[in-house]
Amino acid sequence: MMDYRLARLNMVESQVRTNKVIDQRLIAALRELPRERFVPAPLVDICYVDEELPLANGRFLLEPMVLARMVQELRLTGEERVLDVGCASGYGAALLARLAGPVTALESDADLAQQAARALGDHATVITGPLPAGHSAGAPYDAILVEGAVADVPEGLLQQLADGGRLVAILRPTPATGVATVFVRSGTAVSKRGVFDASTPMLPGFTRTVGFVF
Repeated sequence: MMDYRLARLNMVESQVRTNKVIDQRLIAALRELPRERFVPAPLVDICYVDEELPLANGRFLLEPMVLARMVQELRLTGEERVLDVGCASGYGAALLARLAGPVTALESDADLAQQAARALGDHATVITGPLPAGHSAGAPYDAILVEGAVADVPEGLLQQLADGGRLVAILRPTPATGVATVFVRSGTAVSKRGVFDASTPMLPGFTRTVGFVF
């Protein structure tokens, strides 16, 4: 039988810490969180590999290194209100719940949302709905994580950020490699900064929009 604790440790040491992830709280959470609980049974024994894992209906679990670097860019301290867009089976939301305050996990696929709700229990609130719309009822958020690539980030989603809030997404307006990008709200303005390249699959429902204020 596979030693998942050892696999988890190897994931952290060989994939995460070697790729500029230095947040000690995040590293500790990755060492503890059982990724195998968030994948279908046939994928349990490969759930710690360094690539995305396919779930249902074209959805996926983010590559561990990509997820870790994205979460690190949120700069969580433990009290933040967080929105997880495209939570899929809930692994990312579970990680966020260990690092921040209340987490709202948004998922458009009803079956995946049910899986996430079962896996997360009371650790996060799972909402079913269109991903680009976010969840304005819970706004403003101190941090928003978009778990996948998007052609652009809708202005309506950026408007759900609190002043000083950060949103991290993979911008991929063309089929080329995407760029993990950090958006920061300051008053009515939103700045953005690319931080690393990532060949991450696209999330459903996101199309290119206009109207950002930088």
